[in-house]
Amino acid sequence: MPHPSTWLIPRPEGLYCVPADVFIDPTRAVPHAVITHAHADHARPGHGAVLATAPTIALMQQRYGAAKCAKSVQPLAWHETVVVNGVRISLAPAGHVLGSAQVVLEHLGSRAVISGDYKRAADPTCAPFEPVPCDVFVTEATFGLPVFTHPPAAQEAAKLISSLQLLPQRPHLVCVYSLGKAQRLIAVLRGLGYDAPIYLHSALIPLCAVYEQFGVALGALRPLAGAAPGAVNGAIVLVPPAAMATAGGRALRDPVVAFASGWMRLRQRARASGVELPLIISDHADWPELLQTLDDVAAPEVWVTHGAEDALIHAAGKTGRVARALRMIGYGDEETIAADAPA
Repeated sequence: MPHPSTWLIPRPEGLYCVPADVFIDPTRAVPHAVITHAHADHARPGHGAVLATAPTIALMQQRYGAAKCAKSVQPLAWHETVVVNGVRISLAPAGHVLGSAQVVLEHLGSRAVISGDYKRAADPTCAPFEPVPCDVFVTEATFGLPVFTHPPAAQEAAKLISSLQLLPQRPHLVCVYSLGKAQRLIAVLRGLGYDAPIYLHSALIPLCAVYEQFGVALGALRPLAGAAPGAVNGAIVLVPPAAMATAGGRALRDPVVAFASGWMRLRQRARASGVELPLIISDHADWPELLQTLDDVAAPEVWVTHGAEDALIHAAGKTGRVARALRMIGYGDEETIAADAPA
């Protein structure tokens, strides 16, 4: 049986499955693409044909417009299989954001799984990660260092509620990535019993609408734009990192600035961003989860796309696995971008 390295190869556009003539998460427009999830570093516009989950397609169309997203789209349900020139292609949940998938490729008796971005922690807004045994596992390593162990998201969200109770006169401005982090934080807060309206920057509103379209209840949401001065006192306000300095205008007076990111584990990141209330909430696997995943999929070979490749490769090698870095260009980490954004 041919090893996956003979038919799945890294190219400048992204990982390329030769017999199926399809790219996975290409970084530029290509004729045929399989998309793991709708974050901008994995889902680019302008492809000829896109295969992805229905939520990922809906999120891409919301972000880029139906015409610019791709010339044609094909939604695939979990574990539904299409066969292209002898290659069986299916999708399994990745647990990263709504619709996020692992791409399972089977060809001539061997199997490769491209996980995209993923996490193992519970998330009420998306299907949980599902380990798929394989011959080659392609993984990220965003938080691929032993220092990164993420606490439960509910524990961190409870800190936000406690701060609101302690400082009810101040609005709480929470910096979140627009797709995934914002909706997860809202859902976790609702699960803790917080039912007050949450104010949103305009960039978050249409993405939250897609989540609700797919059955994710987010409760009462209000646009931040147009809010009267003082209206958001004692309220939670969610904004993307780029808008942290300018969000709200006169509506936000003396806010408590919070940041929800796995990078808030590093205190210097919080201080550099002017964050008063760091919330360690990540949509990526932490170090123990990365190692657990390697055990769960039982792949004898591991390819690392981006992140702290060297540490994960070293750890995989100590367990007898063959591991190598693909060093794919163009897959920036949205949480790194967010944490480094000027306050």
